[in-house]
Amino acid sequence: MEFSRASGPGGQHVNKVETRVTLCFDIESSSVLSPEQRDRIRERLASRINKEGVLRVSCEEARSQASNRELVRDRFSQLLRDALATQRKRVPTKATRASKRRRLDGKRRRGDLKKGRGGDWKDG
Repeated sequence: MEFSRASGPGGQHVNKVETRVTLCFDIESSSVLSPEQRDRIRERLASRINKEGVLRVSCEEARSQASNRELVRDRFSQLLRDALATQRKRVPTKATRASKRRRLDGKRRRGDLKKGRGGDWKDG
C-alpha cells in the first residue's frame, strides 16, 4: 500500500496528512493466482493495469487513512471478484410460433390503425 496526500475537504488537515491509500497488486508475480486467472484479470482489467503488470486501486473518500485503507481493500476484492467471475454462456433459443403470431398480429393492428387515420380529405 502507498499513501499520499488527498484532495477535497478537510482544511489544513488534508494538507498535512497522507490519507489517500493506493493498493498495488503485482499480478505477474502473485503466487495465489493460477495462469488462467492471471489471463482473465489482464483481459478484463487492462485499463487499470500498468506496463509492469501492477494493478493499482486508490481511495481518498474518507478523511482518515484507516477508513480509506478499509475502503480500498473492499474495492480491490470486489474488483477481483468481478473480474474472475465466469460468465455463463448464452444458450440461443428459437422464437415460438405463438410469439411470432403475437408479433405479426400487433404489426397488423398497428397498420390498420394507421390506415384508418384521416382519409376523408383525400376524396374531396
